[in-house]
Amino acid sequence: MICLFLEGYNIRAPYLSGELKRILKPEMSVCVIAFSFRENAVRSAREWERFYGKDSKNYKGITSGLCAYGISSERISFLNYFTDTKTSAMEKIKTADVLYFPGGLPDKMMERIREFELESVICAHTGIFMGYSAGALILLSEYHLSPDHDYPAFQYGKGLGLVDGFFLEVHDTGAPEQIAAIQKVKTEREKSVYTLPLMKGALLVEDGKISLLGKAREC
Repeated sequence: MICLFLEGYNIRAPYLSGELKRILKPEMSVCVIAFSFRENAVRSAREWERFYGKDSKNYKGITSGLCAYGISSERISFLNYFTDTKTSAMEKIKTADVLYFPGGLPDKMMERIREFELESVICAHTGIFMGYSAGALILLSEYHLSPDHDYPAFQYGKGLGLVDGFFLEVHDTGAPEQIAAIQKVKTEREKSVYTLPLMKGALLVEDGKISLLGKAREC
């Protein structure tokens, strides 16, 4: 199993390209679990289309990154919270080589995954997992959230449990709130915290081996 923890959806950065050329192949199919949206931004199928549809920034950002490694947009499907059923969502996941989790709200993404009863089928996947921001956090057994505009207070959350043993600070800028959160996690959970600097780092876990990419570091 391969898990790639990303800071954003720009996967064409030089510090990523070498590993991704090795991992991603043109014949692969990708399923984007597009369940991480904010409720005040996406409240209907029409709004979902504006947020994740083919003319949206999210769609173009995700697909252009994958297309850079030879995967055509025709081989990339999105789970639509408003139009997919539990059965169709499971089928998209089962037939994909890569499961891709975008950014947004990790707790809402987990809530919707459980609502669609997808947790077991996702965890049974033996291929490649890619997640950026919130999508990276939920690949872990447990994640933390530093205070920001979405989450005013520090909190922990439960993820999918695909990878255990460490925590992740995404979009690391060295802000006081992030530094305090990292220290809190290390003290309370007694585990390492890896940081992904803003637009500069990623983490690759392949068959249990951790590789730091770009300026990612262990605290």
